[in-house]
Amino acid sequence: MKKSTTAITLPTLLTAVAAATAYALISAPSRITPGMVAVITGGSRGLGLAIAHRFGRAGCKLVLAARNPDELELARDGILRAGDVTNEDDILLVTADLTDPEQCQGLIASAINTFGKLDILINNAGIIEVGPVEDQPLEAYERAMTTNFFAALYLSQAVLPHMLERRSGAIVNISSIGGKVAVPHMLPYSAAKFALVGYSEGLHAELRHKGIRVTTVCPGLLRTGGEAHAKFIGNVDKEKAWFNLSAKTPGIAVSAEHAANKIYNAVSSGRAEITISPQAWLAARFAGLAPETTQLLASLANQYILPAPLHAIPMPATPHVHAQDTEPVADPSPS
Repeated sequence: MKKSTTAITLPTLLTAVAAATAYALISAPSRITPGMVAVITGGSRGLGLAIAHRFGRAGCKLVLAARNPDELELARDGILRAGDVTNEDDILLVTADLTDPEQCQGLIASAINTFGKLDILINNAGIIEVGPVEDQPLEAYERAMTTNFFAALYLSQAVLPHMLERRSGAIVNISSIGGKVAVPHMLPYSAAKFALVGYSEGLHAELRHKGIRVTTVCPGLLRTGGEAHAKFIGNVDKEKAWFNLSAKTPGIAVSAEHAANKIYNAVSSGRAEITISPQAWLAARFAGLAPETTQLLASLANQYILPAPLHAIPMPATPHVHAQDTEPVADPSPS
């Protein structure tokens, strides 16, 4: 009896998998049309700015959010000069600290009040702090979680009532290959990006049948200029050297424009998840198939390639600090 049940179940399972794969690959009309409104966080530079240019060329109205008002003005001027958006009124600039839930609510409200709707939310803002675990303070983990995870959560929660009422919309969460494979000397970043991947994948499962597509984006190394805004701890010169080399090397890191095109195509076709760069795609698959080997290789890289820590033991925990009570760290696009 058991053999018969298995014989029936296995072909049925394989057929279901094949059908789901074929359905996912069927070409469909673009889900992005002119006049749609896209909110892009971290939109003043790096990957966020490249995304703004790409969605602007598609005819979207743009809402760019970042902490620095001067950088936002420069971003808008560049988009207009490039002709990617022709009407200045189709670009709304919002200066906001996205670690504050109330400012996240305000950003979503401003977009809807200005343009009457909101079709696409792209959670791109993020910070990077680089250094060995012995040198990373507890506050680094709190900052990473607040900016790289909770900001996306706050904004998604703020926009969901609007999208659920309309039964349409797209949420794009820019995570990282660091949210699929833990990267030594980037533990606060990886921990926050793992959290974002889990949330984003679960959100897709809950919202897809309600007309809202959630896309998880896991880029590998990107040439965005974000390394200039990263924070380094420990042996700072050596940490900067390995990180900057990785972030700037063609063939290892891909351009922000290439990544922006990939993200646009994923949103246009309603993809659930994409990994950008062949190296990142292989790393994610290898980690899934061979987690023990992946962690061994990371350990060897940490032991023989990356700089040694300055401290022998992790720094002691201090009383809990909220991110808004600490000195803010620049918000580069993810690398």
